[in-house]
Amino acid sequence: MKVETEVISRDMVMPSSPTPDHRRKYQLSCLDQISRADYMPWVLLYPKTSDFSNLERCNLVKKSLSEALTMFYPLAGRVVENTYVDCNDEGVLFVEVQAKCTLSDILRKPDPHDFNKFLPVELDDVQNLAVFQVTCFECGGLAISFCLSHKVGDALSFFMFLNSWAKITRGDDKVPVPRFDSAEILPPTELPIPRNENDTEKLVTRRFVFDSSTITALKERFADNRNVDNPIRPTRVEALSAFVWSRFMAVMQVNASPGKFYIVPVIHLVNLRSRADPRISEQCFGNFGGCAVAIPNFQAEDGNFGILTQIRESVKNVDSEYVKKLQQRDVPFAFLQEKAKEMPSNVESITFIMSSLCRFPINEADFGWGRPVWSGSARTTTKNTVTFIDAKDGGGVEAWITMAEEDMAALEMDRELLALATPNPECEAISTL
Repeated sequence: MKVETEVISRDMVMPSSPTPDHRRKYQLSCLDQISRADYMPWVLLYPKTSDFSNLERCNLVKKSLSEALTMFYPLAGRVVENTYVDCNDEGVLFVEVQAKCTLSDILRKPDPHDFNKFLPVELDDVQNLAVFQVTCFECGGLAISFCLSHKVGDALSFFMFLNSWAKITRGDDKVPVPRFDSAEILPPTELPIPRNENDTEKLVTRRFVFDSSTITALKERFADNRNVDNPIRPTRVEALSAFVWSRFMAVMQVNASPGKFYIVPVIHLVNLRSRADPRISEQCFGNFGGCAVAIPNFQAEDGNFGILTQIRESVKNVDSEYVKKLQQRDVPFAFLQEKAKEMPSNVESITFIMSSLCRFPINEADFGWGRPVWSGSARTTTKNTVTFIDAKDGGGVEAWITMAEEDMAALEMDRELLALATPNPECEAISTL
C-alpha cells in the first residue's frame, strides 16, 4: 500500500542534564572507525490504549528521551574527523507525524519499504548520531522509530539504548548503566581507513518468512551424517544461512554475462563481547562486531560447496585471538581485496553479509502501554545483506534481504526459495487489534 504521512512537528531533543566536561570527548574505537555512518533503523508498532492518548504517549517518550540522552550522552554529540565524538549536547532529531492509514493497513502486508515512511530521514543522511519519529495512526495506534548511526554502535548497543529508554519512560528504576570505554578495549587505529561508498544501484528489501517446520527440515538437509555416531546438526541460523546463500548464488549466476562466474563469500557479523578473554561486558556501548568470512570450497563433495562447514569454522575462528589482534591494531582491512586478486579474470567475488538478531531483545520495549504487537527494520542502504529475525510466533525466522532491484526480481521468482519461504505474509498480530 502507499503510505501517506504529514509532519506535525520537528524538534531537537537535548539531554536533560549537561554532559560534564570530563566526558566531552568520547574516543572512537578501531571498529567504530571502520563502520559505516549510515543509520540502523527499527520501527515498533503499538495498538491503541485506553490509558493514554497518542498526544500523551508522544509527550512521554519525548520527555524520557531527554533523560535517556543524559545516560547515553555521546548520542547527543557529533563525530569529529572519524576520531572522536564531541559530546556537546547538540541533541537528536525528534519528529512527530500523522499517518493517513491504520495499524491494520500496515500489518496486513508489512512491506519494508513502507517502514521507511516511519523514519524521519533517509538512512544515508547522517547529521545526528540518533534520530527518532513517533507516527500516529488514524485508529489510535502508534509507531515509535529509532535510527542509530552505525558509526557509534552495533545491534546490541542499539537495543541496549532502546530498551533503557523504554524503562525510563515507564518509571523503572533498574536501568543498566552503559559503559563507554570501547576505545580502551579496542584502541583506535592510525592505519588508512577504507571509504564506505554507498551503492548507486536501486536497492530493494524484501521479507521472507520461514516457519518452524521448514527450518527443522533445512537443519536435517544440511546435517553432516558422515559420522553416524556423532552427526553434526546445524543451528537454525547456520541452516538458513546456507540455504539463502545457495539461492543468492543461483540468482547471481542466472544474471551473469556469458562466461562470467561468481564466487560469493559469506560474511557473518559476530558479537565479540562473549568471545574476548576476559569477556567484555554486555553493557559496553559501541561496535563489537567481528567478521567471520566463509569462502565456498568448490572442491567440496556435499553439493553446497562446503559452505556450511566454512561458515561454522569461520565463526569459530572469531575467538579471543581474533580480539587480541584487533587490540594490537591488526585490523584486517584488505582480506577480501587480497582474495579477489587471486581470482581468474572471468570470476568475480561478491560478498554476502549476514547478521542474526535471533534471540535479541527486539520486542521488549514497553514504554508503559505494553510491548509492541510487531516490530521490524526498513529498506536499508547496503547491497547483498540478510538479517535474520525471530518471527513473532517464536518458532519461525524472518529473513530481511536487500539486493539490487534486478537481482531481487530474480530471487522473488526462485522456485526453491518460494517452496520453503513465504514472501511478506500478513502479520498474525492483526487478529488482536
